[in-house]
Amino acid sequence: MHVKKHKLGYVCGAETGFKISQNPDTVRAPDAAFVKQSAIEEKGIPKGFWEGAPDLAVEVISPSDTYTEVAEKVDEWLNAGCAMVWVVNPCRETVKVYKSPEDITVLHGDDILDGGDVIEGFQCRVRDLFL
Repeated sequence: MHVKKHKLGYVCGAETGFKISQNPDTVRAPDAAFVKQSAIEEKGIPKGFWEGAPDLAVEVISPSDTYTEVAEKVDEWLNAGCAMVWVVNPCRETVKVYKSPEDITVLHGDDILDGGDVIEGFQCRVRDLFL
């Protein structure tokens, strides 16, 4: 709702593929993603896969995910150019915010999940994600 209201870009769901590397082609589909309006104005919304990484990739940990699989996804997104990756853990009711492999913040409870300069003005209490 925030993105749409403020015309910040495009939010897409788990069925959206992003081609994050070539030779060999690698396509990944995060559980949710955000692409800034400036990128849409420059390239448009593709009919197939998006070329490159979204500005924000969101991965929701499922019971079948391993720590290694999640860590690999985060590394792939960051290496492909994502400005931010959110890893949502429903079991622990936490969100890990990655801005780089070294810049990691773990949020829970009354902590505020902030879109920073990726999704300007977005803020949500972590607890509210799990209601």
